[in-house]
Amino acid sequence: MTQTSAAQRSPWFSLLLPGLLSLGVMAWLYTPTFEWMVDRWSVRDSYYGHGFLIPLVSLFWIWQKRKDLAAVPPESSAWGFPVLAAAAAIQIFAAIFRVYFLSGFSFILMLYAAALLIGGLRILKMIWFPVFFLSLMIPLPLLVISEITLKMKFLVSEMAVYCLNATGIQSERQGSYIVMPNALLLVGDPCSGLRSFLSFLCLGFVFAYGGRTAWWGKMILIVAGLPLAILSNLLRVYGLGLVAEIYGQEAAGGKVHDASGIIVFVIAFVIFMLIRQKLEAVRE
Repeated sequence: MTQTSAAQRSPWFSLLLPGLLSLGVMAWLYTPTFEWMVDRWSVRDSYYGHGFLIPLVSLFWIWQKRKDLAAVPPESSAWGFPVLAAAAAIQIFAAIFRVYFLSGFSFILMLYAAALLIGGLRILKMIWFPVFFLSLMIPLPLLVISEITLKMKFLVSEMAVYCLNATGIQSERQGSYIVMPNALLLVGDPCSGLRSFLSFLCLGFVFAYGGRTAWWGKMILIVAGLPLAILSNLLRVYGLGLVAEIYGQEAAGGKVHDASGIIVFVIAFVIFMLIRQKLEAVRE
């Protein structure tokens, strides 16, 4: 009698075992993908060091909605079957050819399918964004990272050369180098701004979801990371160019080079927070 009344009070009670079994199967199925992601997150100079935090943030958002979720009666939706089929097809392809990037997105689709089959459309509407946010933890393929890094690095270098010439220091870009009269500055991958952009992209989604801004303000927060990353690294390369030309090439390396990366990121972060504050003020 007690068990029956408990089940009546919580319609999710009868779905507890199927839900746990589904999570167990998914954990086993996607174990190689999780291992690949953790490896990419933890490698030295990773572009995805923030990947460890993404699942925690998503789980926190869902935990905040736990009472609302529990109050919704489970209504399985047939839309879950085509989503499940698509996720399974992508995972089979990814497993055969070891394309872990695609397998990561298959996992996101599998979560959507589980939400539809177990909880229904109302549940999906409540958790779609926290689940979507998990896609930001999936590292891009290394080839794509290399192409984007190269293009952003050349863009920052060209802009830095323009600024150096505008301030009276004759310079030109030759590949990844900036050639000046008394110094030769190598613009490395960290100066491309891609790492900063990915970090600000995650912050943009976090503040857009939890902030009090209008929809257009949320879009600004999401896209603001790219210009901030480019401009902050432009400032870094330009500053290192000045130091190298005035004080010697060795002066722009070592601790000065490392400190410049921290300083420009802090500056960009402060600007980002000011943008957020202004957008929320406009909303109010």
